[in-house]
Amino acid sequence: MTYESVVSALYELGHELAHTPSHKFDLAHMRVLLEALGNPQNSFKSVLIAGTNGKGSTAATLASILRTAGHNTGLYTSPHLVRVNERIRVDGTEISDPDFATVYGKVEAKCQALIANSALPWHPSFFEMLTAMAFLHFASAGVEIAVLEVGMGGRLDATNVVEPVVSVISDIDLDHQKFLGNTIAEIAAEKAGIIHEGGLLVTLPQHPQANDVIGRTAMERHARAISASQYVPSMTPAADWGAKNRYPLRVMGNDIEVDSPLVGRHQMRNIALAITAAEQLNLAGVRLSASDVERGIRETKWPGRFQVIAAAEGYPEMVLDVAHNPAGAWALRSALSDRYEGRKITLLFGVLRDKAVHDITQILFPIADHVVATEVDNPRTASVAEMVEAAARTGTEAVPATSVRDGIEKARELAEKDGVIVVTGSIYLVGAALRCISVKVSDGTC
Repeated sequence: MTYESVVSALYELGHELAHTPSHKFDLAHMRVLLEALGNPQNSFKSVLIAGTNGKGSTAATLASILRTAGHNTGLYTSPHLVRVNERIRVDGTEISDPDFATVYGKVEAKCQALIANSALPWHPSFFEMLTAMAFLHFASAGVEIAVLEVGMGGRLDATNVVEPVVSVISDIDLDHQKFLGNTIAEIAAEKAGIIHEGGLLVTLPQHPQANDVIGRTAMERHARAISASQYVPSMTPAADWGAKNRYPLRVMGNDIEVDSPLVGRHQMRNIALAITAAEQLNLAGVRLSASDVERGIRETKWPGRFQVIAAAEGYPEMVLDVAHNPAGAWALRSALSDRYEGRKITLLFGVLRDKAVHDITQILFPIADHVVATEVDNPRTASVAEMVEAAARTGTEAVPATSVRDGIEKARELAEKDGVIVVTGSIYLVGAALRCISVKVSDGTC
């Protein structure tokens, strides 16, 4: 099969949350598939990272630290922004199109055989396929350690078939309530499913309900819990925090200067989790040094998370951020205040209907001088009319746009020369904007 036909076949399975009442999330089926593939997930060490917000940033930072230390490192994340290959990386390089097609063919062949002999009751989902493909690719590439971002929840997530050296839980908030529960405690119980019997957990104090569930689960499973609190700097104002996270820390007995490209004070918690996980991996025999931590943080690449696009001819500075739930919206609002205080903000906004549209708009729209609303390329998108109505409830007028490209053009027309355009609300919107910007902004024709 060609790469293009493979991608089409994957998307025909539906998005990662697609399922029917008879097709429940079930790790037993994932284990059957991996057994048939030779259990590739057992050929490398792994770190498993769950949470509502920050798990991707934590994963990207930790993988960068491990790669800097010379370890052959796999990184599995979701969702992708522009190309599905982004989800599967080895030493910072995404899987090639030919390798993607090859590994899909191997997994698909096993799926068909297992379905034919009734070992599997139905075809694995989009996310299960990609997870199996990642494990197989990591094994064939000789990956030493893989950093795995949980897709959703944790307890029944396809990634949770590994036996991690370290489990990490980032900040928990309300999201995916349809699948995970309607309270922080219920959602935390799903996230805490990545805590394995006798395992090692790295986390941070957070919402009391989440703390209670995580702590109780760790005790019940005889897991050792390590707090990353010592690596979260005090909130004493620093002149350059609006531009970067830069502050001194003492790590592994050495003084280092944290200099992260990930903008926003909320990222300090994610960086702390990555540092603590790295420290614990070092103690477990995955050797790295304080200088590896320092350089790895500095060289982290994680697009779409307060990603700043420099002003180009006819375009002001732009910020792209995947703030798709209330906690993410508050983090974005804080980071914008730090970096762009006193500058005019034009917001390009698109969101999925099943997100907390009311709450997100109540947080972000009041800080914008102009709002442009557009739909995203997803059947779950909120309509422009819904977003215009949400804007009216905040006392803000939203300008409708017919597409992401049209939205960027309208935002450009509304924005002041020294202002900033902020693209946010949905990962799908940010991904589409990145595709447009990478092709067109440089010549001023997008």
